[in-house]
Amino acid sequence: MSTVLGRQPAAGGRDPSGTAISDLEHVRRKHIGRYFSAAVILAVLGWIGVAFSRGQIAWPVVGKFLTAQTILLGLGNTVMMTALAMALGIAIGVTVAIMRMSTNPVVNWTAGAYVLFFRGTPLLLQLLLWFNLALVFPKLGIPGLFEIKTVDVITPFVAALLGLGINQGAYTSEVVRAGFLSVDQGQYEAAAAIGMPRLQALRRIILPQAMRVIVPPVGNELIGMVKTTSLASVIQYQEMLYATENIYFANNYVIELLIVAAIYYLIVVSVLSVIQVRIERYYARGAARN
Repeated sequence: MSTVLGRQPAAGGRDPSGTAISDLEHVRRKHIGRYFSAAVILAVLGWIGVAFSRGQIAWPVVGKFLTAQTILLGLGNTVMMTALAMALGIAIGVTVAIMRMSTNPVVNWTAGAYVLFFRGTPLLLQLLLWFNLALVFPKLGIPGLFEIKTVDVITPFVAALLGLGINQGAYTSEVVRAGFLSVDQGQYEAAAAIGMPRLQALRRIILPQAMRVIVPPVGNELIGMVKTTSLASVIQYQEMLYATENIYFANNYVIELLIVAAIYYLIVVSVLSVIQVRIERYYARGAARN
């Protein structure tokens, strides 16, 4: 965009002195800050590129392990755990959000205590607690009728699913509750006026309207879950980071294997980001700004 020197032109294409607009000198803005920031960014990127090019990185090893069966298996386990943990977290989150909005004080306080505990303790601690549950409950079931050893049930997969899913439910419940609260109170009153039960009103009237507020943060949580699954490597769940660690412990190609893991994480996150944008646009229909 350019600026015009002199006073504002009057009607008819001339300024107050009678000079035609076409005869005025146009001076472009110099955007010094824009050029400076671009130069700084290019310098940093160049420095990083030189560092990687001169570093002791065996790039052929990176290409070789991009198709390694162990890495691909870990990638599959990461995607599967992300989907299952988020499904569990969303189911729990919606349920707890409804409980938090209940007028029953027992139900309300129980949901609040759940959110407080699982948001107030580290996720890594929760994973370790689930993985070592057998130290507290050696057997699960009904005594005298049906019992099974806890170590046979709480495998690394089950411990990771419970730890990630239940923890995610605490955060999702607050997102869903915020979505419910964003809907105008008149919608609740209108549903009650026609005799619609509260849960039915939430499902058929409130939740569809709240989705516009719920989807963006839940999408961010889904993308975060892809990376959070790496914590499950601590309890020996064979996700992608665990697979790469096992390989570089054997061949000492640490940076190379970490680069492979980073590439696949970026690919998965990029795909999910595109899907998230499409879902957001779908639920934003009728409320989108031009």
